[in-house]
Amino acid sequence: MSLRKDKEKVLGEIFDEARIATFLDYPAPAGINADFHLLEKAYRGMRGENFGTFVKLFIEAGKDVNAIGPEGKSFLQVVKAHRNGEEYAVALEAAGAK
Repeated sequence: MSLRKDKEKVLGEIFDEARIATFLDYPAPAGINADFHLLEKAYRGMRGENFGTFVKLFIEAGKDVNAIGPEGKSFLQVVKAHRNGEEYAVALEAAGAK
């Protein structure tokens, strides 16, 4: 992964439930389903073990775990195509994603 020069890679960041919940507060760009965007943001920003907690909070907040992205796929469908997406897919499926 290459980082911009003004970005520093953070290792060992603590992801308690309060920190994980902050991933529910990212506004989506125009034309992108807000719930899909939140799932993608969390996927890209946290480890699989934390993503399961995020999905629980996401569902509790009344969000749609089957939201459709710009390519016409659910986030589960997108993650299943990723080489390292298995742990994330398991969390989504446990929450009823299709």
